[in-house]
Amino acid sequence: MEPKYKRILLKVSGEALAGDNKTGLNYDVVTEICKSIKKCADAGVQVAVVVGGGNFWRGRSSGAMDRTRADHIGMLATTMNALALADVLESLGCTVRVQTAIAMSQVAEPYIRNRAVRHLDKGRIVIFGCGTGNPFFSTDTAAALRSVEIEADILLKATLVDGVYDKDPHKFDDAKKYDTLTFSQVIGEDLGVMDSTAAAMCRDNHMKMLVFDLSRPDNIYDAVMGENIGTVVSED
Repeated sequence: MEPKYKRILLKVSGEALAGDNKTGLNYDVVTEICKSIKKCADAGVQVAVVVGGGNFWRGRSSGAMDRTRADHIGMLATTMNALALADVLESLGCTVRVQTAIAMSQVAEPYIRNRAVRHLDKGRIVIFGCGTGNPFFSTDTAAALRSVEIEADILLKATLVDGVYDKDPHKFDDAKKYDTLTFSQVIGEDLGVMDSTAAAMCRDNHMKMLVFDLSRPDNIYDAVMGENIGTVVSED
């Protein structure tokens, strides 16, 4: 069976890496996620990853701290997660490169778009840390930006629910799941699947997105193979 997509950008939240621990890294969870990523790479798919940092730090809930500094701390948190993912992927036999939007040359490459694409063309998994490198932008926006920059076929957004709903399915029994959706609806109906900046970037650049549940890590592989899971978001 051939993969549906040749090049993907996978967005993984920091919270997903913590598992039931809620904070920090749960290596059992990280390993299962990395095994699914490896299956994609072994199938010939070019895989780039943007990882969040919420398992270590959330800038918007940092209290009285200066927002710019709080966001810089959050960028460092994403780098810790990127290095952890790289370590597990390498232990599984993958070739990995970590690139960061803020220079830290002793631990990662600087983000250079052409170099990232060259790594992907050579079959290396590329993990992007530090978000966009700018405060006031989420890692969802970084995922949208990087997916457009590397010309990914799709943005895969791994979440803690099995798609996009009209309201929080954890709070409302009558929440309705969407099979398909437009980015204009995401913005206009304030559905909360991603921030409006990220949604607008995807919409304006015709980037397709699939939102799916990461509690079953093999969903990453299933998504790449074209299985009918989650919610597809695109603009008509």
